[in-house]
Amino acid sequence: MSEYRIQGATGEWEVVIGLEVHAQVTSNAKLFSGAATAFGAEPNTQVSLVDAAMPGMLPVPNMECIRQAVRTGMAINAQINKWSRFDRKNYFYADLPQGYQISQLYHPIVGEGSIEIQLDDKNPESLKTIGIERIHVEQDAGKLMHDQHPTMSYVDLNRSGVALMEIVSRPDMRSPAEAGAYLSKLRTILRYVGSCDGNMDQGSMRADVNVSVRRVSDKPGGEPFGTRTETKNVNSVRFVMAVVEQEARRQVAVIEDGGTVVQETRLYDPERNETRSMRSKEDAHDYRYFPDPDLLPLELDDAFLEECRASLPELPDAKRHRYETALGLSAYNAGVLTADVETARWFEALLAETAAKAKKPEAEVAKQAANWLISELFGALNKLGKGLDNSPVTPAAGAELLALVTDGTISGSIAKQVLEKMLESGDGAAAIVEREGLKQTSDTGAIEAAIDGILAANADKVEQYKAGKEALFGFFVGQTMKAMQGKANPGVVNELLKKKLA
Repeated sequence: MSEYRIQGATGEWEVVIGLEVHAQVTSNAKLFSGAATAFGAEPNTQVSLVDAAMPGMLPVPNMECIRQAVRTGMAINAQINKWSRFDRKNYFYADLPQGYQISQLYHPIVGEGSIEIQLDDKNPESLKTIGIERIHVEQDAGKLMHDQHPTMSYVDLNRSGVALMEIVSRPDMRSPAEAGAYLSKLRTILRYVGSCDGNMDQGSMRADVNVSVRRVSDKPGGEPFGTRTETKNVNSVRFVMAVVEQEARRQVAVIEDGGTVVQETRLYDPERNETRSMRSKEDAHDYRYFPDPDLLPLELDDAFLEECRASLPELPDAKRHRYETALGLSAYNAGVLTADVETARWFEALLAETAAKAKKPEAEVAKQAANWLISELFGALNKLGKGLDNSPVTPAAGAELLALVTDGTISGSIAKQVLEKMLESGDGAAAIVEREGLKQTSDTGAIEAAIDGILAANADKVEQYKAGKEALFGFFVGQTMKAMQGKANPGVVNELLKKKLA
């Protein structure tokens, strides 16, 4: 992948990117209270006295949230800190009842780690490692609702106190594509681990995008980093990439016009595809951080950490490597099948069913299962606007269809028709084949008669074939299959055609 550069009026510029991702922890209760966390509830129906900051209410850490943060840190090979501490981040806003947010700044629960991204799906060697600075646990604020009344804003505290993991990257990304690949890979890992559902459209995962620019230089290490801006609460991978592109170009234009980039917080307007200034960027001292006096430090023992590690599933990189080495899949197919945890689970269920029906090891049927899932089912579902999560075809039903192809009951072309009918009706493949009379025929007499008719009707092409135009063989095969309504055994067709054309 070529280097990403912005061509300005005065030369080339490099963009420097870091992401702060806020991921809502998978938990039925909030970080410091027992209030529910379900998405879509009526405003202010999931608020405890702790969340509303009523006098005398004390926070109690939800250890399931702590456990999920530790498991996430382990999944990115990060340092897990046995001793960590909560701090108060002080600021005043209508959706923050306490007047402070309980967070972690100086002693986070997870230290340095890394994520490896692939920059080109078709090139397994296009890898880059993005550093993770830390993961800290904090509580979310509430939500201001500006569209409920013409002159007033309403406050919904349902999200107040919801547990978040803030995952802070190093400024290691250098293009919109790298930022998109990093965010996608991070979301994949979180979903595999089960620590966050990654539903950016619902607000359970969002990114603050830090962008700066500097001139391209031959100096070792390049020029010093420029002044960065932070674009808040970006809620899709596509929008993150757009923010990087637009904000970097804006900064280059400001500098080349003789201006100065201001350290500030910005918002992204997807309708206009532009970032807008929100407020000046605060530094840590502006928030007057200090240790929360109501919470003891977290002290984790070895037994707790061991339980967290033992609970981790096979992670996407390990699964991808296994698919390539043990199952013999191509790097591309392995990447597609492991990019999402639900896809991987669906494929493994399909693989197990297919191997059982064929009475063969999974490695012997893996390519067939993978190719069908990626090439046939994905395409058919896409036309219907569906995904695997709401597919009318189950892994067991897919394995039944593949078994009919393997044992010669139907041809590959007929299998496409059967799949369409399965998606329409929800019926099984065998029932459809029987009902529609789609069984493949190996009747040499019928196939031979069809071939004779085709060769007689295309005598000129027969002569061309015999004169050396061997590509015409595919034409004869196609015509024969058409005459047999796709029900002829392709192997028998090929064998008889070769004999007759010889």
